Amino acid sequence: MRILLVEDDARMARVIAKGLREQAYAVDLARDGQEAAYLGSVNEYDLIILDVMLPLKDGHAVCRELRANGVRTPILMLTARGSVDDRVTGLDCGADDYLTKPFDFKELQARMRALLRRAAVFRPPVMQVADLMLNTASHAVARGGRPVYLTAKEYALLEFLILNQGKVVGREQIAQHVWDENFDPFSNVIDVYIKRLRTKLDAGSETRLIHTRRGEGYMLQVDGKGADA
Repeated sequence: MRILLVEDDARMARVIAKGLREQAYAVDLARDGQEAAYLGSVNEYDLIILDVMLPLKDGHAVCRELRANGVRTPILMLTARGSVDDRVTGLDCGADDYLTKPFDFKELQARMRALLRRAAVFRPPVMQVADLMLNTASHAVARGGRPVYLTAKEYALLEFLILNQGKVVGREQIAQHVWDENFDPFSNVIDVYIKRLRTKLDAGSETRLIHTRRGEGYMLQVDGKGADA
């Protein structure tokens, strides 16, 4: 999933971004409120992590602006101020949840999973397609009872394909959700990762799950009707 992290403290931003990327999230960074409002309006994110104390425009103003512009992406606000009034202000601005600094990274992950489960695309704890099982909490993957060991980016790509099972997803859609803003859309990186996933998932199985629709994109489906490969 693609996350917008808004944090002006460079050290904290690096730590959070590193942790999230290790958990298979694609992360874009914004250092101030103006940049956050712009990125949140022009890009499609699955979740926004928004600090309250920001240069140029504070987090409450950013949250109000995004909601006024019709952005319905879940927003998790971070703040060093933990009073009830502060939390109420954030929620009244349109935030979905509030986390007080300092916090444990495990709690941040749990809050994120809860918000993502409530989002427009429901993410159940365990997803299954035929004999393929994916645990969204532990990131464990198995096919036919056999563990499948994936890198963080391979897992993120597989999760996105499963969430869109039966649908053709183009490279642009994949890039928007699985990679960050630095991704080169003209590279063959997506094709390479699709090939890796196929190799790992299809080992020992006669049924292919990931299919190619030439000129359109990829589709995860059991029967693969209408697919080229």
